[in-house]
Amino acid sequence: MNSFRMRLTLILIAMIGLAVLAAGLFMGKTYRVNHLDALQDNMTREMKIILDQMEWRSGEPDSLYKYYTGKAQRLKTITDTRITFIRSDGVVLGDSDHDPKTMDNHLTREEVIEAKQSGVGWTTRHSETINENLLYVAMLVNPNNPEHSDIIRMALSLQKVDESIQHVWAALIVGLVILFVAAALISFRVAQGLTRPLEQITRVSKRIKNLDYRARVEVTRHDEIGELGLAINAMADSLQEQMSRIHTNESQLASVLDNMINGVVSINSSGNILLLNRRAEEFLGFSAKELVGHHFASAKQQYELTQIIQEALERREHLRDEITFYFPEERLLDLNLVPIFDEEEDNKFEGVLLVLQDVTAIRRLERMRSEFVANVSHELKTPVTAVKGFAETLLGGAVNDPETARSFLQIIYDESDRLNRLIGDILELSKIESRRVPLLYSPVELSSFMEKTMELMSAEAVRKNIRLSTKVDPGVYVEVDEDRLRQIIMNLLANGINYTSDGGSVSIAVEPVLGPGQTLEDNYEHIRIHISDTGMGIPKKDLPRIFERFYRVDKARSRSSGGTGLGLSIVKHLVELHKGTITVDSKVGIGSTFTIELPVIQ
Repeated sequence: MNSFRMRLTLILIAMIGLAVLAAGLFMGKTYRVNHLDALQDNMTREMKIILDQMEWRSGEPDSLYKYYTGKAQRLKTITDTRITFIRSDGVVLGDSDHDPKTMDNHLTREEVIEAKQSGVGWTTRHSETINENLLYVAMLVNPNNPEHSDIIRMALSLQKVDESIQHVWAALIVGLVILFVAAALISFRVAQGLTRPLEQITRVSKRIKNLDYRARVEVTRHDEIGELGLAINAMADSLQEQMSRIHTNESQLASVLDNMINGVVSINSSGNILLLNRRAEEFLGFSAKELVGHHFASAKQQYELTQIIQEALERREHLRDEITFYFPEERLLDLNLVPIFDEEEDNKFEGVLLVLQDVTAIRRLERMRSEFVANVSHELKTPVTAVKGFAETLLGGAVNDPETARSFLQIIYDESDRLNRLIGDILELSKIESRRVPLLYSPVELSSFMEKTMELMSAEAVRKNIRLSTKVDPGVYVEVDEDRLRQIIMNLLANGINYTSDGGSVSIAVEPVLGPGQTLEDNYEHIRIHISDTGMGIPKKDLPRIFERFYRVDKARSRSSGGTGLGLSIVKHLVELHKGTITVDSKVGIGSTFTIELPVIQ
């Protein structure tokens, strides 16, 4: 912008300088012409005075030279000009500065010719006689008879005129220099006034280019530059609004992409990855920094993935497949590759969008559902088969033997009872898993609650000679659904009694979960319930699966004890409905301990 200001300043100075120079030349020339005209007029008046006071003689030149030369010399001392007397035929009769006898005929001189034509003639030229520039003015002695009139001529040296002109030029030059300086200052100020708003507009434009959309031009004038500033401000307002909208949309899109449960990968027609969301990073085991801008083949962990992407780019149609990924962890992913076309450019192919969905859990649930159906069918088939077999035996004639008939009927009764309990547990588990079981929370004092629950299980414990014990501090409360908590405890106690040999023991201990530095008098947020037995224990390999439906560690003993295989699964779901957790610690041959942790307040 400074260069433009200097250029504008120089242009203004040059224009002013040329104007002043032209004016100076015109003034100098006009002054010279006017000065010569004034001299001519003065010399004409002086010659008229001379002719009025002078006697004009005629005759032969030889007799006139002395007279006219003397007159010329005397008039020169008076007028300070060169005086020449010329006869009508051009012969010089007398001259104040030169011998007239040696002078050329003056009939062809410009001033003489002009005087012959108009009465007075003048010109300027260099005089060879006295070697000076002279102003010549000639006038007819007898204007009434131009052809035969003699001529008087005055000549004035132009040295004084030239000196006067030089003084004028000197004054013009000094004035021009002063004017140049003034013009330079004025031009600079004018250029600065014109360019300063442009500099501000340029600075604001650069800030806008650097994404600073809050920059504004300070408009102080209402001319074209002010209109430009207002236009820049309007453009900045529009850009700021549009960029704010774009940033909002980008943030929303980024938030949606980052929080999607599916992985999204955008690939252009050249095979370069343009976008990779957070879930896709987890699936592929690469960060966005590693893949964005690179070819999809750089993800070398999965050969089948690169093959299907290449196929989608070549075929340009929707493809779907399921691939097992083993890195960074084993997953079954459902792949959807959708081609992208630009409708505004004649459906130009832009690339493909790859959507990755983790279907590992879905397939596992499907497998578990299939296994559940198979297990239910198996569990239901066993008692039904027993009932049908013994009933057929009775119908075949065994009913006539009272002892045999009674034994078979007892078996039929036990199996039907087991079948009823199995169906009841299945229905109960279904309601719990679908969260259709309403929980009625109320404060429960655990000391009395555990004693009542132990009384309900005491008959079975006495039958097997198993000792039951509780350890609960009085005044420990928890907010739970009392019936569901009793169901949890009774299921675990029943398991402990069933899988503990005669003469063993089953115990319950309740303790508050205290933080660092807390005592029993302080407010605690959780409690733990430990249910321990001295039974056969659970092998370590079976611990992760004991809460699965129909999973049994010892299938033969489970069936002989009348278990359905659903008790622990029901317990786990009920504990989770109370926002608690359940864990198990067991050693084979020593016993097991189930630990339940529940929040005090729901």
